Amino acid sequence: MPAIDLGSAAREVVRLLDGVTEDRLNDPTPCDGTSVAALLDHLMGLSLAFTWAARKITPPEGATGPSARAERLDPQWRTLLPQRLDELVESWRDPKAWEGTAEAGGVTMPADQLGVVALDELVLHGWDLARATGQPFTCTPEDTEAVLAFTRESAQPGQEAGREGLFGPVVEVPEDAPPFDRALGFAGRNPAWTPDPT
Repeated sequence: MPAIDLGSAAREVVRLLDGVTEDRLNDPTPCDGTSVAALLDHLMGLSLAFTWAARKITPPEGATGPSARAERLDPQWRTLLPQRLDELVESWRDPKAWEGTAEAGGVTMPADQLGVVALDELVLHGWDLARATGQPFTCTPEDTEAVLAFTRESAQPGQEAGREGLFGPVVEVPEDAPPFDRALGFAGRNPAWTPDPT
């Protein structure tokens, strides 16, 4: 089995969906300018993109266009998103998915690195969704360690180009903060974020 399994992170996202009521779809998320509906649309898109990446499939024409648009959220998202996440998890459980290079969202990189990006996307956007909808969020120690290593590396001097479009500016978090809070800070998120500015 590959060193990283996406199952726990995907299950956590699916668990959160029951707590996303229709009246929360327009609420803000920790992703600046992104509503809950737009975040769900992004999760729909990334689950497909990273599944294609694992399977080394060229995305269909026009499938890599702009993401995170609330008005584009499929009305069947409650059914489709869990299905797509299941396919994503299973695709990356194939050892061949981690070999060679892979492409997602117009970016090509070593497949073993792209698999970590997929985990990072699931974990961080799972936290975004939990915070936006007032739900608790859990992340396994193994996933936390992998995401922390990835976000810490992206926050190093000289990595600014790689952060573009992926993370916002680093948020300062105390060195003795919990590992997951530090990962959030490196990813440009405030661990104390709430939808209510008061």
